[in-house]
Amino acid sequence: MNKGRFHSPKLQGPAINERIKSKSVRVISEKGEMLGVYDTQDAVKLAFEQGLDLVEVSPNASPPVCKIIDYGKYKYQVQKKQAEAKKKTKNL
Repeated sequence: MNKGRFHSPKLQGPAINERIKSKSVRVISEKGEMLGVYDTQDAVKLAFEQGLDLVEVSPNASPPVCKIIDYGKYKYQVQKKQAEAKKKTKNL
């Protein structure tokens, strides 16, 4: 009896594109400009038109804040920051 065998793995990281659960989001452009509050579906379409992803950067805000960015690039930058922070703690 393996009770945990068929559980789906938890998704790590921020919600992106269709995984964003809220109905409306505050959208920030790639350049950092505030675009306003959009329906989530419209915001995802806007991101796809630009060839980018809609990434939820502040899920606890009301409405949640999302940024139109390249998710692969964002993920790389986050990993790089974590690696640098880890190095600094080892040196101290």
